[in-house]
Amino acid sequence: MWLSNTATTMMMYPIAASVIHVVRENHKGEARLDNFAIAIMLSIAYASNFGGIATIIGTPPNVAFVGFISEKYKYTVQFVDWVIICMPVAILLLFALYLVTTKLLYPNKLASDDSTRHLMKHELHQLGPLSVSEKRVLVIFVTTALLWITKDIINIGLKHEFIVRMFGSIKLDDTIIALLGALALFICPSGNKEKEGSRKILDWSDTSRMAWGILLLFGGGIALASALEKAGLIQQLGKWIAGFSGTGGLLLVFMVTLISLFISEVMSNIAQVIVFSPVIAGIADAMGVNPLLLGIPMTLGASCASMMPMGTPPNAIVFASGHLKLGQMVKAGFVMNVIAVILISLFSWYLIPLLVPSLH
Repeated sequence: MWLSNTATTMMMYPIAASVIHVVRENHKGEARLDNFAIAIMLSIAYASNFGGIATIIGTPPNVAFVGFISEKYKYTVQFVDWVIICMPVAILLLFALYLVTTKLLYPNKLASDDSTRHLMKHELHQLGPLSVSEKRVLVIFVTTALLWITKDIINIGLKHEFIVRMFGSIKLDDTIIALLGALALFICPSGNKEKEGSRKILDWSDTSRMAWGILLLFGGGIALASALEKAGLIQQLGKWIAGFSGTGGLLLVFMVTLISLFISEVMSNIAQVIVFSPVIAGIADAMGVNPLLLGIPMTLGASCASMMPMGTPPNAIVFASGHLKLGQMVKAGFVMNVIAVILISLFSWYLIPLLVPSLH
């Protein structure tokens, strides 16, 4: 809800991987440990995505859409109104995620096990207090997270006349902050004097273990989005959606959510929202309905893609773990997509008219 879904997934991923390893190594019995690993990895990715829709700052598509509404209609979407509409959707999706992964698709039959519990406690005790290098990593991470949260306030300060005159125009964004955090890890001494050569927290050789394939995956998604836009397919799709305007408001909201969610499986969700916002606004204006009634479902749907690894960065991160096969993600993702479309459509249709005045 408060941090980038990508950063959240990266933070939780090593914790989940450690739990999976410990359970596999020590649990005895007939439990489906493969299903346990699948459910854990899917839960990390999907929960990061669903949490992002709960607040305006939770994910970039939300920010992009609110910015578009502010510029076009001179209306500021209130933070509290967004939370009232979207928080219940996120909470219900989390409950649905638990039931779908652990009860319906991938039951693990993993009973409580005293030996595993004692082993985890022992491993925690063996870790001991935080080392100097761990403390420095923690400081860098907390600082990076705080910069992500407070970057808008900092950017206001950076517009001060004195700072602009001294350093020129400076603006922080999520990418710059992430790069600063990474550079800090390469620059900061590890403080570990026992290991020779470990003079910095990270060495360049550590980058060889990064999942570079994820970057190629998203580069392809962005290229596909650009091609769809230039070919005019997005505009044609908008006209097709407008054809449902005579079938009733709720069905139109449902179709917008459905199309947005499944298109985001194969293209960047932020690019999708930027391209679709004017199309959706044009349809709403032509029908004389509140643009938020169509725009918010479109935006939320773009962040809930669960079937494909390229749908969202969290999906790609957990898919690269090796615990998941494409078919397993597609099966669980399709079920979650259907649930998400229904919940988003209903909450948008019934709550937005109560909380948001007409923009016309």
